[in-house]
Amino acid sequence: MRITYIHQHFRTPGMAGGIRSYEFARRLVERGHEVHLITAEANAVRPRISTEAGIVVHWLPVSYDNTMSYRRRIGAFLGFAGQAAVVAGRLRHDLVFATSTPLTVAIPGVYAALRRRVPMVFEVRDLWPEVPIAMGVLRSPVTRWAAHRLEAWAYRRSAHVVTVSRGIADSIRRRFPGVPVTVVPNGADRELFAGADRAGAALRRATPWLGDRPMILYAGTVGVANGVDYLVRMAARLAVTDPDVRIVIVGDGRMRDDVRRLAAELGVLGRSLFLLDPVTKAEVVAYYAACDLATCLTVNVPELSSDSSNKFFDAFAAGRPVAVNHAGWGADLLASTGAGLVLPEDDPDGAAAAVAAFLRDPAACARARAASGALGRDRFDRDLLFEDFERVLTSAAGGEAADGGAVGERATGRKAAGAKG
Repeated sequence: MRITYIHQHFRTPGMAGGIRSYEFARRLVERGHEVHLITAEANAVRPRISTEAGIVVHWLPVSYDNTMSYRRRIGAFLGFAGQAAVVAGRLRHDLVFATSTPLTVAIPGVYAALRRRVPMVFEVRDLWPEVPIAMGVLRSPVTRWAAHRLEAWAYRRSAHVVTVSRGIADSIRRRFPGVPVTVVPNGADRELFAGADRAGAALRRATPWLGDRPMILYAGTVGVANGVDYLVRMAARLAVTDPDVRIVIVGDGRMRDDVRRLAAELGVLGRSLFLLDPVTKAEVVAYYAACDLATCLTVNVPELSSDSSNKFFDAFAAGRPVAVNHAGWGADLLASTGAGLVLPEDDPDGAAAAVAAFLRDPAACARARAASGALGRDRFDRDLLFEDFERVLTSAAGGEAADGGAVGERATGRKAAGAKG
């Protein structure tokens, strides 16, 4: 097939951020499909085209980062939608695949599909617009109405909808019962993490303040929805009870300066908590391999419980336990498999006690590492998930009836991500 793939926040392993689109698109190319991917490039002055692992990438000059005000972000979303529609409209394709966030990527996706009279498959990675409404981003009745109308229009114009968790799929099915939906969760890039243990050991040797001390990792966006201040408050408690524990935050975002200030006020910055700059996806492998516990955090907002964060699956790829501080399918998965910890919401002191007890128990850590590695290998390996992803696309392009279910619920006995979502 000739596939036009639209993703505003596309990243390669040489960049910081999630690489789901890169990994799926390169596998499509390896299967013989022709893929043109349309994305945004911050600080660029003109469009450009490059080839990344066989993917023809159309980079459009649209700046965006997590530190922008909500008004500027909406402007960036609409600006990309307009430019992407022009580029996508010129391409010849058999299928259009558009992936959110933001929800506005549906605009160029639907336009390109209608122009060439081909189907569009739409991927939903967050509960839009429920999450921005719950977070106070969309406050006025007019913007909320427009967001809901855009959502309904996108789903009804899609031949199929892909979601990354059961919770998101259930929400769509409940509100739009005629829309076919399949769950293809985020995946563990085990190929990228091959040799991770050596990289982790080298990182520890090269980092005097770490050495052989226990390490807790947060690697990702330091934004409003992430609530990374939870880790800072946890660090303050651990500094008293378990001063050898090191908490490492790798990333950037709108709340980074606030996190830094709080860490300084509580006396942990540069002592037991270390705030590091973002690194590329390839470089973050060493941090996961070096850690004893990875974390995946959100603020206490129920609409975020369907989150399917890349960092959750990176821990599985590295075979490291992961802790969450929110309810949802991820918490259920950890509780049922023993691959990590479910920390109390809004209680960093309680979390510190739970984490300290875990880190002091080598047998518990070893069991959790084994369970995490098994999840990455048997249930969330990117190669396994790609088979289901490609099946959805080929079914949509061929006009066949799609499963409309969740991945892995076939002869292998694998269960879908978020099965209890």
